[in-house]
Amino acid sequence: MRLEHFTPTYMVERIYDLTVDDLKQHGVKTVLADLDNTLLAWNNPEGTPELRQWLDDLREGGIELIVVSNNTTSRVAKAVEPLGVKFVSWSLKPLPRGILHVIRTHHLKRESVIMVGDQMLTDIWAAHGAGVRSVLVKRLIESDMWQTWLNRNIEKLVKKIVFKAHPQLKWEKSLRDN
Repeated sequence: MRLEHFTPTYMVERIYDLTVDDLKQHGVKTVLADLDNTLLAWNNPEGTPELRQWLDDLREGGIELIVVSNNTTSRVAKAVEPLGVKFVSWSLKPLPRGILHVIRTHHLKRESVIMVGDQMLTDIWAAHGAGVRSVLVKRLIESDMWQTWLNRNIEKLVKKIVFKAHPQLKWEKSLRDN
């Protein structure tokens, strides 16, 4: 395991800051996104008007969003059904399994895919394993599902090490700033 496994390609404050224009400038045709605390606050399954606008913008811009989650099929299906997006559940991140499944079944080119998530130890590591670019976002809310607690504590140490080794990494307002 190397430090680069946890180092994101880009860092943007929120997933909603990824504009269609910026994604297209970076050659992105498909956005893969973690569900909890990346796309939706884990305790707000309805989402926000901002999320719905962002999804409309992606659709109008011809960019597909697919959720890649470690959650159960029933949990993810219930969360994304009102949003009308495809998903992969039980993805087993940090293994690249879920991302590679999407790439294979949707006949995607790795260079046109980007993985967005709020955790280095799962989302960013899985993106590296699958050979796709990654975007680390700040989590939408400070609290997490109880299962994420241990990961967050380990990740605090990992973040310190990654940021020390890569001082150029900083939170940006858009991909354009990266």
